[in-house]
Amino acid sequence: MIKKILKYTVIALVWLGIWQLAAMIIGSELLFPTPLAVAKRLFELMLTADFYKTVGTSLLRILIGMIIGTAIGAMGGILTAFSRTARDFFAPLLAVVKSTPVASFIILMVLWISRGTTPLIISLMMVTPIVWTNVETGILNTDRALLEMAKCYKMSRSARIKQIYLPGISPYFLAALKSSLGMAWKAGIAAEVLLQPMISIGKMISDSKILLETTDLFAWTVVVVILSVVIEKIMVLVLKKALKNRAASDKGGVTVG
Repeated sequence: MIKKILKYTVIALVWLGIWQLAAMIIGSELLFPTPLAVAKRLFELMLTADFYKTVGTSLLRILIGMIIGTAIGAMGGILTAFSRTARDFFAPLLAVVKSTPVASFIILMVLWISRGTTPLIISLMMVTPIVWTNVETGILNTDRALLEMAKCYKMSRSARIKQIYLPGISPYFLAALKSSLGMAWKAGIAAEVLLQPMISIGKMISDSKILLETTDLFAWTVVVVILSVVIEKIMVLVLKKALKNRAASDKGGVTVG
């Protein structure tokens, strides 16, 4: 554990050193502020109530989109895994969502819904197709031999779900979350930058750019990056723990019927 902490500390220091060197070469705080200047400004922002109000509003808005998108993706993946008709029906919709540029969706959404709601919908749309596809793939790749054995032993449907399907889907589901949550967060912030809802990180980034407050721009960008990593780690950790606890509770026996 200590070795791991030391390794990541050294890596972080190296990158901070590269950042500092680049700032010294450019020689202009307006164009490229130093890590110390950004850290100082971030600390100043963190001493204000508006900082937490802004971060909390953006976080809540985009997290709701992620959670709804995850739920829709999981249910859709289950549906299309067990129904070829449903798979064929939803395939064009998933293809459109995956291939259409995020900026196009943002512009379209603002025509139909409010600026404050658009980042929620955008983050939802980033998560849904990835979770959907991975859950469907996980179910379709479930070991057929185990399913045949369950059929022979007349395992109940709930036992098959808990003891065969869930362990098979889990790696695909976690992989989907790892690849989609960070993407959804960044897409949600991008929507805020373009649309500038009144209380949002995106508006603060946009205002910093317009007013040429580069240090503020860097500070808010650091906030976005940190929150992206934290959201992904926490949600994946919580799901891993939940799946582990479920697996432990299901070891008591196999239900037949």
